[in-house]
Amino acid sequence: MGRSEVPALSLTEWLVLCLVAEGATHGFAVATVTSPDGELGRVWRIRRPLVYRALQRLRDLDLVAEAGTESTPHGPARTLVQVTTAGAAAARWWLAQPVGHIRDVRSELMVKFALLDRAGVDASGLIAAQRQAVEPIVEALGARRDEAGGFERTLAGWRYEMAAATLTFLDQVQADAR
Repeated sequence: MGRSEVPALSLTEWLVLCLVAEGATHGFAVATVTSPDGELGRVWRIRRPLVYRALQRLRDLDLVAEAGTESTPHGPARTLVQVTTAGAAAARWWLAQPVGHIRDVRSELMVKFALLDRAGVDASGLIAAQRQAVEPIVEALGARRDEAGGFERTLAGWRYEMAAATLTFLDQVQADAR
C-alpha cells in the first residue's frame, strides 16, 4: 500500500482503526481502552464521543464495517464493527511508518509501540525506520546549532538534544526487545 492510497486520518482515527483491526469490537470497548485509566489512555486519551465520531468516519471511508450487535445487561445492544480489507491494509501500513517530527515521538510513536506490543509484533522494523528518519534531523540540527547565535542557537540546541535523545531512546527500546 502506497502513501497515495492511504486516507488522511488523525492520530485518534488511526488508533481506533488499529484497535478495530485487532478484532471485532464496539465503541464502548474502544473508549474503555483509550480512557485515562485504560491501557492505551496512558499514551493517548480519547473521549467517548470522539471514539464514536472516529468510528463513523472510518465507516464512511469503508475502513470498518458493522458486524452485528452484542447484547449487554448494562444497557442497549452494542453495534459491533470489524475492519475491512482496506482498513486492515491501512492499519498495517501506518504501524510501519516512522513519525515525521520529533514532537510526535511522545504521542504517535508511543501509540504505535503500544499497539505493536498488544499484537505481539516485533517493533524492530519500525525502530529501524524511525532511526533512519531521525538521524538526518540530528545531523541538520547539530549543524544549525553550531552556526547559529543568540536565541536561535538556544532553540537549535534544544531541538538537537531532543532529537539526539530520541536516538538514545530508540536504542534502548531495541535493546529491551532482545
